[in-house]
Amino acid sequence: MSPRKEKYQKGFTLIELIVSITVFITVMTIAMGAIFSVFNSNAKSKNMKTALANLNVALESMSREIRFGSVYHCGPYTYPNILTPQDCPAGDSRFTFISSDGTTITYRQNSQAVDKNVNGGGPVRVTGPEITIQSLTFYTLGSSQADTLQPKTVIIVRGTVGTGSAKAVTSFAMQTLVSQRVIDR
Repeated sequence: MSPRKEKYQKGFTLIELIVSITVFITVMTIAMGAIFSVFNSNAKSKNMKTALANLNVALESMSREIRFGSVYHCGPYTYPNILTPQDCPAGDSRFTFISSDGTTITYRQNSQAVDKNVNGGGPVRVTGPEITIQSLTFYTLGSSQADTLQPKTVIIVRGTVGTGSAKAVTSFAMQTLVSQRVIDR
């Protein structure tokens, strides 16, 4: 063997280095895309969890007040008629009742939020700003004292959580049934 052949057999050629660096960069690009995807999914999941926890607290608070209230009036009203029980088997976006402490409370969908009015005062937003309410529907049966049904209200909330691109927005639907605790005789 001549010394010249030995010299060319050691090390890597420039083409081998370029190919190996290209393969390495391609693998790292794919891996980084996957890592960023995991981070984005985690952030979306955290936002969704926070927003739905907010909505769950709002819905639970509404349910608790309605459960211990009386004189369920579902649907639109004029002031004297607010004290008249009214069913709405077809559903409505407004629900009024007398709370356990005697105040008049109205829950309704206002634009893209759920609002609460106490004794005809100004609306107070019940849901967080990161939640967009697309529909709030109350279905009430048994509100009349003349029937034999215990008053019940089904609340259905549909909307989205998140803002920005379609990838960051998640739809939801929640439903709960509230039965009045005061015995209807």
